[in-house]
Amino acid sequence: MTVGTPRSSQIVVIGGGAVGVSAAWFLQQAGAHVTLLERGAIASGSSYGNAGLIVPSHSVPLAEPAALRQGLRMMFNPDSPFYIKPRLDLDLISWLWKFRRSATDAHVHRTMPLLRDLHIASRSLYKDLAAAGMNFDFGHVGRLLLYRTEAGHHHIEEESRLMAKIGLAVEMLDTAGVAEREPNLNFDVRGGAFYEDDAHLSPARFVRTLAESCRQAGVDVVENAEVLRLITEGSRVRLVETTRGDFEPEQVVLAAGAWSPALADDLQLQAPIQPAKGYSVTVQMPAPAPRTPLMFTEARVAATPMGEHMRFAGTLELAGFDLSINRRRVEAIVRAVPHYVPAWQPTNLKVVEVWRGLRPCTPDGLPLLGRPRRWDNVVVTAGHAMIGVSLGPITGQIVAQLVVGDEPIYDLALTDPDRFG
Repeated sequence: MTVGTPRSSQIVVIGGGAVGVSAAWFLQQAGAHVTLLERGAIASGSSYGNAGLIVPSHSVPLAEPAALRQGLRMMFNPDSPFYIKPRLDLDLISWLWKFRRSATDAHVHRTMPLLRDLHIASRSLYKDLAAAGMNFDFGHVGRLLLYRTEAGHHHIEEESRLMAKIGLAVEMLDTAGVAEREPNLNFDVRGGAFYEDDAHLSPARFVRTLAESCRQAGVDVVENAEVLRLITEGSRVRLVETTRGDFEPEQVVLAAGAWSPALADDLQLQAPIQPAKGYSVTVQMPAPAPRTPLMFTEARVAATPMGEHMRFAGTLELAGFDLSINRRRVEAIVRAVPHYVPAWQPTNLKVVEVWRGLRPCTPDGLPLLGRPRRWDNVVVTAGHAMIGVSLGPITGQIVAQLVVGDEPIYDLALTDPDRFG
């Protein structure tokens, strides 16, 4: 029930993570009046504690044959990088069936060029924002992937061939080559690969800095505004009901991450997004410190320098909206670290924060991005999985183009928000 007088807004953006804040920024840059609604605090969701990586080298979608093979072996092991909490959940069963159908070589080769272009464009926009004076620990110094086993070597080599096919620079390294890339560290590894196109940042600092720039530019940023429902009339959203009052929008941008499906239901839109819990452990920068972000391949753990801190991030846990912290999974991340860098023993690491968050995953590994055909004033941008930060700025720019009626330069057929309907 509507209480009080609704506030009018030209554009209402729902979601205050990397994607939503980026959309608000580029919309106001295009001259629009924007209201940004966030259910909690800005950057309180999966944009807060993730690995902070910008990864053209990760242009393979989540749904791919190797992930399917490895996932089947791992998924019921609570210590593994990929875990499914056993439960009877029809939405999860449907999601897993769609994931299985999407995990094909044809799907991978069809989607890689688009993901590559989006990652690289996003990195360029990050560079522009940093050059404009926004401080979020941006660094374009590449990323070093490390392996300890023959299986890890095979995985890295196979992926490097795929990335080379789409024009990304990759250098395969033996033990000596790894040491040359990171001379300050002593590794216990057999080799690795270096991707010069990758970059990194502090994700929460980025989102908060950009949100503050939005405020200063005139965006109405409303925190602790949980959207309760979208009221429609004809082919338009007429009212956005929230816990902080109601809004009458001319246009609506749905960028609510893992919480998007509930609002998509109001639009009769199929949005099969599963909340996938990820973990990170942030520590004071250990000595010796790396020059580049690292990836511990077999453990699926990323190590990212963030100013005075280092963040270890990893795991994918399909457990619904369960935000409890599974200590076994946190300990598995920390235990993996000294297997690659022996000096970084858990007893030597000074923990700043243990975090978990819900990453929004579609079954084909691509976001929902575009205008649903049924609605005249809605743009959907949700389901970015582990690459929401990497694709945040370019997604925001595309959303702004869609809202104001410009034609994006990218073919968005693969991200059609109606594709599961």
